[in-house]
Amino acid sequence: MSTKLLIRDLTLRDGQQSAFATRMNQAQVDRVLDYYKDAGFYAMEVWGGAVPDSVMRYLGENPWDRLEKIKEGVGNVSKLTALSRGRNLYGYAPYTDEIIDGFFKNAVSSGLDIMRIFDALNDVENIKSSVKSIKKYNGMADCAVCYTVDPHFTTMERIKARLKGKPLPKEVFTDSYFFNKAKEMVALGADMITIKDMSGLIPPLRVARLIDLFKKHLNVPIDFHTHCTPGYGLGSVLSAIIHGVDIVDTNIWNFAGGPAAPAIELIYVFCKKLGIQMDVNMEAVAKINNELYFIRKELEAFDAVKQFPKPFNPLTDTLPASVDKEFDNAIAAAKNNDEEGLLRACHAIEAYFNFPAPNELVKKAEIPGGMYTNMVAQLKQFNSLDIIEDAMALIPSVRLDAGLPPLVTPTSQIIGSQAVNSALAAKANREKYSNVSNQFISLVKGEYGKTPVPVDPDFRLKIAGTREEIPYDTSNYQLQPNPVLTEFGDVLLAKDEKEQLLLELFPTVALNYLKGVREKEYNELNQQIAEQKKQEEVVKEPEVVITGKVIESPMPGTIWKVLVKEGDTVKRGDSVLILEAMKMENNIASEYNGTVKRIFVKEGSFVKAESVIMEIEE
Repeated sequence: MSTKLLIRDLTLRDGQQSAFATRMNQAQVDRVLDYYKDAGFYAMEVWGGAVPDSVMRYLGENPWDRLEKIKEGVGNVSKLTALSRGRNLYGYAPYTDEIIDGFFKNAVSSGLDIMRIFDALNDVENIKSSVKSIKKYNGMADCAVCYTVDPHFTTMERIKARLKGKPLPKEVFTDSYFFNKAKEMVALGADMITIKDMSGLIPPLRVARLIDLFKKHLNVPIDFHTHCTPGYGLGSVLSAIIHGVDIVDTNIWNFAGGPAAPAIELIYVFCKKLGIQMDVNMEAVAKINNELYFIRKELEAFDAVKQFPKPFNPLTDTLPASVDKEFDNAIAAAKNNDEEGLLRACHAIEAYFNFPAPNELVKKAEIPGGMYTNMVAQLKQFNSLDIIEDAMALIPSVRLDAGLPPLVTPTSQIIGSQAVNSALAAKANREKYSNVSNQFISLVKGEYGKTPVPVDPDFRLKIAGTREEIPYDTSNYQLQPNPVLTEFGDVLLAKDEKEQLLLELFPTVALNYLKGVREKEYNELNQQIAEQKKQEEVVKEPEVVITGKVIESPMPGTIWKVLVKEGDTVKRGDSVLILEAMKMENNIASEYNGTVKRIFVKEGSFVKAESVIMEIEE
């Protein structure tokens, strides 16, 4: 067990993405940045994932601005981290090395310090370009091994498969499988390795074995990332800490638990009891949490849980003896490899603080919560929610047919959607794969990379029209068009490299977003031109010879009303016009007795201070 633990805070990226559909706007982020600067986290995950897409799609904001403003607010106190999907970055199709390199160059220049790079197939070949580029620009490569589990097949299913001459595979995702992937990544140049449990499916004893294995044989820091959805999260993080993990990912209290990662406040209590140093200013964390409470209320429409945890500040609040005892019970159970006792204690702690209870459906199905939600939404579209169990039952076989990919974005969506399509086909008495998506075809074809087990050539022929695996060919990649927008003054849609990258990574979303930006700029430019034209109407000093007395404007403003006309007789103190300045109407009076000889202004015109506006002949 280490004496010091580093914390990667996920609140501003994975936290809000897991619980609030990535709807935090820049103004809400800005409200907590000063406190984050004081908190001093080792790292803050603030970008990547769904953030770039969502801030354009739903908030009308620039993703690059999000990263740059956080960097400006936090400085170098914490390392800023993001998440990307290997060669796919944030899309489905692999990108060329030139696009990947350009993306990392701009990400680092905008403030990124660490990129967590993963591949949905755990195909190390797919992360090579990203690792090379982030290091080229002096960023750190955090290479993530995606945790997943083997599908469960009944004894009868195994017997039937054996009789057909195609026996089902034995365990694939062993400790050795994950370790060998991590070892390949370190050889590639990884600066750290993350065990990325995106579904929260890794139980504490499995974490313990993997951390022991990684720490013994790998010479880079190990990070552990998980979620609380099925109920393993808090117990698995404690197990990782006791077995010497270097970094753990946490969220701040009001954004923690349920579909998100465990709360740092609970980890702090465990660390205090274990004598482990965290180097985080928990007073600043409390201030962040206080602001997050109000931000969460503002995000109520997107709140996936709608269940606030009981307020708690570990610096000022005293735990009831029974709850404090559960922390001790959890530590003792973790040290004794008593998984059942550890989980029981952690669930009691979370229940006391009103965090969401374990999602038994996700736990039993062993699939990501988001994957299940997507399947439900798809079936609702077809008014066929009654066959959700049939679709769930098809996941193991569909996944095996496709080469047993880990269930992480985007493969979780691809497999889930195909299971739904196959269930709908069965309902209509059609063949299992009578309706397949383009993404499923690409996965089976080999365009996403090497699958953990080979795809049957006969199945590939049936689905993709080829028996041979065919990798994605980036040589045929065509850049997204960058048209001239005649309706907005003949400007390019994307005006610089960063905007062109947005078009490449998010073609449809960025197209709409950038059109909106160019339209706004066009309207603002027209407004400036109108203002400038108005300014040009400012009265110039008359060039004619003036023989009488002059009345000058005492301040800059707009002539609202002229009260006299040429030839009128005026007395000293009479109002001759009304000047609108600073939203006030000001009477301008004559300083002389006499006749109005000439008026040099018109109503609506703008005048400078000391401009001659009228001549009076005494």
